[in-house]
Amino acid sequence: MTALLEVKDLKTYFAVRSPLLRRKVGQIRAVDGVDLRVEAGRTLGLVGESGCGKSTLGRTIVRLLEPTEGQIRVDGVDVTRARGRDLMTMRRRVQMVFQDPYASLNPRLQVGDAIGEALDIHKLVRSRGEKRERVATLLDKVGLGAEAMARYPHEFSGGQRQRIGIARALVLNPELLVADEPVSALDVSVQAQVINLMRDLQRDFHLGYLFIAHDLSVVRHISDEVAIMYLGRIVETGPKTTLFAKPRHPYTRGLLLSVPVPDPTRRRGAHAPLAGGLPDPADPPQGCTFHPRCPYATELCRLERPELRPFGDAQTVACHHAEEVAASDPS
Repeated sequence: MTALLEVKDLKTYFAVRSPLLRRKVGQIRAVDGVDLRVEAGRTLGLVGESGCGKSTLGRTIVRLLEPTEGQIRVDGVDVTRARGRDLMTMRRRVQMVFQDPYASLNPRLQVGDAIGEALDIHKLVRSRGEKRERVATLLDKVGLGAEAMARYPHEFSGGQRQRIGIARALVLNPELLVADEPVSALDVSVQAQVINLMRDLQRDFHLGYLFIAHDLSVVRHISDEVAIMYLGRIVETGPKTTLFAKPRHPYTRGLLLSVPVPDPTRRRGAHAPLAGGLPDPADPPQGCTFHPRCPYATELCRLERPELRPFGDAQTVACHHAEEVAASDPS
């Protein structure tokens, strides 16, 4: 079956230039050979630490950034190098919800104009009244009501502004939403409201989600499948229940062990949470990029980069010692 979104060996590199002569002296491999699939009506959660390339991947998929190599297919159609009308068509099918709900809205535009602007650009309405009706319906859907149309973004709370951002993303009736940490800037109680809203909208509109986050509790709540990203590459994928119960990559296990627990006396055993931080993306370690932080690292890890390969019935993992990780006790 054709996936709604299929990404093959996607790469997005940025040049590093000397401050004096502006010559290229290196490159940052922000996205370094990523494969992903998102099925219609389902959610793929993309997880990783800040700086691992998650947002760059999301922006590349919606073509806000140009890919260096690889392929992006939407419902079987290659949109990697789409231009002009083809890119406009792709943008109707794939929309993005941004992390900062205030910075992503024009403070000079009333909410009704901000949401309805895309309808004018894509010529999807014949009259101002039709546009107003469409925007009012969406505002009702996200729990704000038509009276919000005449107000400005600064008049709303952070959670309300994110609802406006979601309504703006839905106005073109897309099939896929790329949500880049859509609740990370919100209070915990508001996060739950927005996540539940997104689940309801997914059911009503049969949307596919690529949900980017660093909060594992949020990902556990909304996702069907999960992909773990580290320094530009996917290191593990699998169904949500399987991956959270039986992580096969040391990085995934470290992320799970780093989640705060209500009982401070609970013992972690020999398995410690993640130590250290991400290496310099302009000068990544040789071999497996996780080996400086990995308790299972050997000489093989320092010399040879592991490729993503199937493990068990549903998971994939990029680790030379996945069997050893699986056999160890995570408690």
